[in-house]
Amino acid sequence: MTLKDVTSPTNLTGHMLIAMPGMGDPRFDLSVVFMCDHSDDGAMGLIINKSSDELDMPTLLSQLSIDMKADLADHQVHFGGPVEMGRGFVLHTPDYKSLVTTVEVRDDIHMTATQDILEDLGAGEGPNKWIMALGYAGWGPGQLEGEIAANGWLVCESEPSIVFDRPDGEKWSAALETLGVGALALSAEGGRA
Repeated sequence: MTLKDVTSPTNLTGHMLIAMPGMGDPRFDLSVVFMCDHSDDGAMGLIINKSSDELDMPTLLSQLSIDMKADLADHQVHFGGPVEMGRGFVLHTPDYKSLVTTVEVRDDIHMTATQDILEDLGAGEGPNKWIMALGYAGWGPGQLEGEIAANGWLVCESEPSIVFDRPDGEKWSAALETLGVGALALSAEGGRA
């Protein structure tokens, strides 16, 4: 079995990172990271497949004193990454735009990091599909490129169906499938031909 594309794009904004087995950092074990920004200055992304066992949307909105009229009991808050874990980010479909600021990461996936989206979600007026994450994954200049070269991550195109529709436990293998790779075919060791 071969990879569809063995080279990484220069700009990873809007792509997904797939953690390789044996990465060594348990916070990223079997994680899928949606890349929100990537430039010469560094990179920022959100882990999209690790829900918090301790925090759901009703609890979060209650802690922020936001009224909740919508039924959000089934929506978990995700661990977006180890940086600024008190800061929230919402990845969502393009049917919503914040009055403050919404970033169009891709034409089909946007990100809003202001409290107004939480108020709108609580009122049942937010985007059709979304993921709430606390914290983010961040890399300094050249750091992510080094991790990719050291066989820490695979890169694939993002698919909204993986980001928004798949259960968290299926996102890692679904992202691998976009590359034509099964989980059993992966090795923690990198090779050179």
